[in-house]
Amino acid sequence: MLIVLRVHLPSDIPIVGCELTPYLLLRRPDTSVITDDVPESAPIDGYFLKYKWYRVQNDRNVAICSVHPSVQATLQCLGCLKAKVPVAKSYHCSTKCFSDAWQHHRVLHDRGTSAVNDNVNEDEELFGRYNSAGPGVINANLSGAVSSTSLTNGSTPFYPSSTQRSGGETWFEVGRSKTYTPSADDIGHVLKFECVVVDAESKLASGPVNTLLTSRVIPAPSPSPRCLVPVSGVDAIGQLDSSGRASSSGSFTVLSYNILADVYATSESYSYCPSWALSWPYRRQNLLREIVGYHADIVCLQEVQSNHFESFFAPELDKHGYQALYKRKTNEVYSGNTQTIDGCATFFRRDRFAHVKKYEVEFNKAAQSLTDAQIPTAQKKSTLTRLAKDNVALIVVLEAKFGNQGADNLGKRQLLCVANTHVNDHQDLKDVKLWQVSTLLKGLEKIAVSADIPMLVCGDFNSVPGSAPHSLLAMGKVEPSHPDLAIDPLNLFRPPSKLIHKLQLVSAYSSFARMGASIGSEKQRKRLDPTTNEPLFTNCTRDFIGTLDYIFYTVDSLTVESLLELLDEESMRKNTALPSPEWSSDHVALLAQFCCKPRIRR
Repeated sequence: MLIVLRVHLPSDIPIVGCELTPYLLLRRPDTSVITDDVPESAPIDGYFLKYKWYRVQNDRNVAICSVHPSVQATLQCLGCLKAKVPVAKSYHCSTKCFSDAWQHHRVLHDRGTSAVNDNVNEDEELFGRYNSAGPGVINANLSGAVSSTSLTNGSTPFYPSSTQRSGGETWFEVGRSKTYTPSADDIGHVLKFECVVVDAESKLASGPVNTLLTSRVIPAPSPSPRCLVPVSGVDAIGQLDSSGRASSSGSFTVLSYNILADVYATSESYSYCPSWALSWPYRRQNLLREIVGYHADIVCLQEVQSNHFESFFAPELDKHGYQALYKRKTNEVYSGNTQTIDGCATFFRRDRFAHVKKYEVEFNKAAQSLTDAQIPTAQKKSTLTRLAKDNVALIVVLEAKFGNQGADNLGKRQLLCVANTHVNDHQDLKDVKLWQVSTLLKGLEKIAVSADIPMLVCGDFNSVPGSAPHSLLAMGKVEPSHPDLAIDPLNLFRPPSKLIHKLQLVSAYSSFARMGASIGSEKQRKRLDPTTNEPLFTNCTRDFIGTLDYIFYTVDSLTVESLLELLDEESMRKNTALPSPEWSSDHVALLAQFCCKPRIRR
């Protein structure tokens, strides 16, 4: 008969909104071992598996720490109650927890009653914080709404619910499929999973019931919302309409975000992040909530695994009106599973843009062309070995469906070119980084020559402000005396005058340094490097904190109207680095709102 050898959950801590999928190890009668599901519709050797999920409830209330959601709270901030802050955010697990979080926590008090009330619904919608019946405190008594006579979680949509009573605990049946997605009603409660082998003919259990218990269900941690900050001096710009989009009819928003591929998110690299918060089932949902919450018209993601693009991001963002384009890294150097190779994904709203053309840049091919054309035979192999790193770029030409302001632009086709790239990360290969950026810019210049088109260059360039790649992008050239040029074993940059382009690119976030006096302007300027006018950081781990990500735009054809506010370094590293339960990547998302400049008649 079919025997269950092992039942295991990848993460013991369940989170609201994150699907739980138990791992099952089964032995067939022929002694072979399988991990596949065996539903009633497809029995094996006359047997199938039957599942049940229960919510375990008792008669006492449980409060969850707002900072450490996997820990039970021991104290409550009375100041939050007076300021009418959502109750869920008033709980802490210890006096040290409250003290450490005070700098951020007091901001909740300062916002006052009205600001909190305006944002509660949106906050709960995006982050699944708590249900309205009892935010923060978990009521062990099942309300009328929860004790409904039918259940919908799982593949079987409707069936009678059942309860069991044991030793002062009540088990309420909540699901009958292999997977289960915890809801707000489960917060603070333990879940129980049962699996049993059933005879397909008699429909009777054939063997013991295999069970496992989870830890208490916790809410999805919710970071403080990031706001758009106007930089053009027009108060109306930067406001969001009821759908969350920028209100200016001729403007559009662009998001760039390295989401940290699961293959790189190891406990060895990020030992400070709780294992449940590092697991892909949790991170993918948290990342999706964050990305969708920005309501960007164009989304440029880096480190998107090919299997995750196909099975998750493309279909999920399609539900929100996005069309997807993807370029996977090449695998000439990479020797692992091809399904886990990451790449660049660009999404755009179908109601705002139409796809015109796509260009795929493979730097390995560019290295081969360079080697064939310029490198002596004796040096070809070493040149390819140094330059071929599997990095790629995705260039997309879009046509705007919204009208641009200005009488001169009426009836004219408004195109936009968006480049999305992830440059090599090896710190000892500064020449390779610079060569990749230079190669990308040469390709964009060819597009610019063929069409009068605004351009955006987004991505993770793995280059800090002031480095040679950054200088080439932002200044249009690299000075011959730049220290990075000392590393040029292939003589790629001789003479240095070759390192030049004419695209008139400017970093969007440098606009914070040029903005006039306004609410929040001084706060944002303090979060810039005064030497380069770039953010102090877009990547924040225990081992490194600095800026690697940028959104560049052609200043002759685009205007920056507003920017997503920068995060504060002190608060980010107060308790932990990135990724964390609140932020599921080691990078920070960048978002800019642009408007196309009126074309000049010639």
